[in-house]
Amino acid sequence: MSFEAFGQPLLTFPDAEKSPLSIRAKALVFVDPRSRQLRQELEQLAPRSISVLIRGETGSGKELLARHIHRASDRGGLFVSVNCGAISPTYADAELFGYAAGSFSGSASSRAGWFGSANGGTLYLDEIGDLPLPIQVKLLAALENHEVTRVGAQQPSPVDVRLVAATSIDLAQAVAAGKFHERLYHYLREGQLELPALRERVGDILSLAEYFLGIYSQRLDLAVPLISEAAQHVLEQHSWPGNTRELENVIHFALLVSTGDEILPEHLNLSEVPASLVAIERQLKQILTRGTASEQAALKQLLKDAALV
Repeated sequence: MSFEAFGQPLLTFPDAEKSPLSIRAKALVFVDPRSRQLRQELEQLAPRSISVLIRGETGSGKELLARHIHRASDRGGLFVSVNCGAISPTYADAELFGYAAGSFSGSASSRAGWFGSANGGTLYLDEIGDLPLPIQVKLLAALENHEVTRVGAQQPSPVDVRLVAATSIDLAQAVAAGKFHERLYHYLREGQLELPALRERVGDILSLAEYFLGIYSQRLDLAVPLISEAAQHVLEQHSWPGNTRELENVIHFALLVSTGDEILPEHLNLSEVPASLVAIERQLKQILTRGTASEQAALKQLLKDAALV
């Protein structure tokens, strides 16, 4: 396989080397049919001004999708990325919306905060469910009124910010539990993207593996080995609970421990037994969802007899 598998080039950013993001967050492939569908949905949402909520498992590449939305939106301002789980509960208001000069001891100058820094651009809030409820209320007001009031300021400041938020949890359940603001949830739902887990985008696995292999080979000044057919099979059958983050680590490890011009299954440090179980599970699901009525009935009876259902 090449770096432009099936005519779908990897998306890389011109300033990739200057970016603080990991290698994982500098490439995006749209090879698998589910990824191609996602790309169509993304390109339809990008030019619009509405907020976007990206839902996907940890390590699946939600920030990369958010950056792609920003680039495709033609917004001239900055892309500002904030991990909501890292915001201080004590200073969340000031961190997000900024503060006026003299608001805190030693604060001789004012700060725009993350929201102000994204003025004219895109504010990406990762794991938005971790925001304290009072801040969620202020966030919704800022989005609806297009203005923020900095801590210690007397007057609000106008802002033009597009919000792209991400979550690895079901926010509807958080709303039902009283842990997430219902109106903010409905505001975010206007634009939604579901990022499938890597195990559900099997067609992307080898393209991503080759990308990571090429980048790490270049960085470590090593020859680029081939991924053997047996190793390709193991990669495609693995369940990838850690998504692209896990794949990056596996390929990095394999490059360092391989001795020839090929990466073999033993270099991947992945158990073949779980891979086999994943394959069996996939086949069972296909029968249960797409098999004939007689096949489904026979399988259900078999599972029942085995005390599995």
